[in-house]
Amino acid sequence: MRSFFIGCLLLTTINAFCQKKLPNKNVYHLNNTSVSILDEIDNSKITIVSFWATWCVPCLNELDTISEVYEEWQDELNVELIAVSTDDSRSQKRVKALVNGKGWPYKVLLDKNQELKRALNIHTIPELIIVKEGKIIYRHSGYSPGFEDELYEIIKENS
Repeated sequence: MRSFFIGCLLLTTINAFCQKKLPNKNVYHLNNTSVSILDEIDNSKITIVSFWATWCVPCLNELDTISEVYEEWQDELNVELIAVSTDDSRSQKRVKALVNGKGWPYKVLLDKNQELKRALNIHTIPELIIVKEGKIIYRHSGYSPGFEDELYEIIKENS
């Protein structure tokens, strides 16, 4: 009986973390226009959705590193990256200035109330999700130098 309950608990946990589709939640452009995350994703491309915050050094390092190879990835792999800021109300005002200073070539959106983050059960950032045809095909938490090579291979396999 005990193993039955453990099995049920395990299946419930796996199901919670293996969400198949991106949820239909509203996010905001930097000009404060509300839009559905699903409307921002081009289903003809593989989309990387990167959750980050202005105060998160590993997040900034990841996005800076990917920006160095992003143009090549777009040409070769037909990929786009959407950087979703999870900054709270106190730090949201720094997002636009930081993005302008970095010159990132990505679409940057704000998850103002962290509804998308919660719907995806994200507890730590950076968190990276790869979406293909509206379905989540890969998730990764954290960043370490060199991860962009692994990410490239994952995208290439799914192109």
